[in-house]
Amino acid sequence: MRTTAADRRATAPSHDFRSADRLLRHVVRSAPRWPVVLTFAVLASSVASLLLPATLAGAVNSALAGRGGGAYVPCLAALALLVSAEALTQLADPYATADATALLRGDFLRHATAAGRVPDSATPGDLVARLTGSAAEAGTAVTSVIYTAAQIAMSLGAVVALTALYPPLALTFLVTAPTSFFLVQRHLRRTTGLVVGYQEGQGSVAALLLDALAGIRTIAASGTIEREIERVLRPVPELSLRGRALWQSQRRIAWYSALLAPGTQIAILVTAGYAVATGALSPGGLLAALGYSTVGLSFFGTAQSLLGLARARGGAARLAAVLDQPVPAPGTLPLPPGGGQLEFRSVRVTRGDTAVLDRLDLTVPAGSCVALVGRSGSGKSLLAALAGRLTEPQAGAVLLDGVPVDRIRPEELRAAVAYAFADPSLPGDTLRDAIALAPWPIPDDRVREAACAAQADAFIRRLPDGYRTAPSRAPFSGGERQRVGLARAVAHGGRLTVLDDATSSLDTVTEAVLDRALDRALSGRTRLVVTHRAAVAARADQVAWLHDGRIRALAPHAELWRDPDYQAVFRSSPE
Repeated sequence: MRTTAADRRATAPSHDFRSADRLLRHVVRSAPRWPVVLTFAVLASSVASLLLPATLAGAVNSALAGRGGGAYVPCLAALALLVSAEALTQLADPYATADATALLRGDFLRHATAAGRVPDSATPGDLVARLTGSAAEAGTAVTSVIYTAAQIAMSLGAVVALTALYPPLALTFLVTAPTSFFLVQRHLRRTTGLVVGYQEGQGSVAALLLDALAGIRTIAASGTIEREIERVLRPVPELSLRGRALWQSQRRIAWYSALLAPGTQIAILVTAGYAVATGALSPGGLLAALGYSTVGLSFFGTAQSLLGLARARGGAARLAAVLDQPVPAPGTLPLPPGGGQLEFRSVRVTRGDTAVLDRLDLTVPAGSCVALVGRSGSGKSLLAALAGRLTEPQAGAVLLDGVPVDRIRPEELRAAVAYAFADPSLPGDTLRDAIALAPWPIPDDRVREAACAAQADAFIRRLPDGYRTAPSRAPFSGGERQRVGLARAVAHGGRLTVLDDATSSLDTVTEAVLDRALDRALSGRTRLVVTHRAAVAARADQVAWLHDGRIRALAPHAELWRDPDYQAVFRSSPE
């Protein structure tokens, strides 16, 4: 069949599958016990399939010769082994796939989390699509490899058996069967690229849908539901095109397999019939020849197994694109005692071709509060992320109490640095869990004290289940959500607290009351505060004014306020 223009348009761009193949080899080597059970079951089934034609031939020849019924025993034993092995195969197959998929998802999730940010080449929705869909596809690699190996081994065993029965049978098989298989194999290579293209299309739709669902209230309020539906469905025609090309290729494979395999069986039947007519083969041998021709054609089954492997490679390629991105190596040095002095030395961070932070130097003395101000895009949040190693600089160093943060043991760095964000997520089964989110246990009284310091205790207590309320069921405003995030930072402890616009949703009066409470709760801790509010900057010990990737000035707010350019920073920032 000719390749159509639609097929050519739908073919995915070429992919480097070396990383995907390495990932699949890792899965095959590391998958837990069920793949071992499946291998044993498939091996037993293969042995039984190779024994059954020979034992059946012996039973038929014994019956025709009028000998006793004992010849049926080996045949029945082989049949019983085949049935038992097939039953075990059906049991082990889904468990083996589930084990491999769980292994891949665990590796992917750990790697994506350790990276600390969404890769530039992906979106949160795309990562979810890879974690759910691509990992499930890649998880079928183990079973595909087992079945492919078994089918090839059975075909080779059948050729040996046909040779032992009557050598021309093996010659007939070797002349007719490989030609058919090569026609099938030609489409398998192309199908691999189509699979990747289809999975990428699915990922695009899933990413757009997830983004739309995250902002569903905003979309409904703005009256743009139909426009958003159109945006989400925009990749669907291309996905449909790729899907049709993929199913067309799979149809060709199935068509070739169904049409060409009987040709080999007919050729074997003609050769075996001639051998029986000339006395070179017994009547039972004729049945055995037909049986072994069927077993020998098992390698046609490799077309489907290899097609499954192609889908697995496509899924693995999408996972490997994320897994191949470097993850910062964990530090190994202990964090010495100290008050939380933070230093940025010639730090440079680029996004694309732009240097957001360019050879920036800044020292935050231990126990002090430094506010970071600057126009939108000046790198305030990026600088705050560097403090706790939530992102990495391309050059320079970030030090906490004299030790580079990238060399501090991860558990000690996490214990030393606490964060509160402008839009905090609240993971956990209850609000108590969300506030006590840390690798170590935090007692209830400390959770309550932290909530009081963040001015969150009152509205949490008003909920029907109080601190046992699930975060998803808590009808919080943006300001209340921020206060729960601040409570988590207070409960966390540590020597450095980073507040990344963490009070931006609060009114001025509430913010002033909260700031005084936080001064008491965070007494002695170093604070790095990202803000766009002049009142917050005024309460800091020093203000670091970011401009063009560097610190333009470091001084108290009152001193900087005399500069009209500094005042303009706050006029241009949303309140």
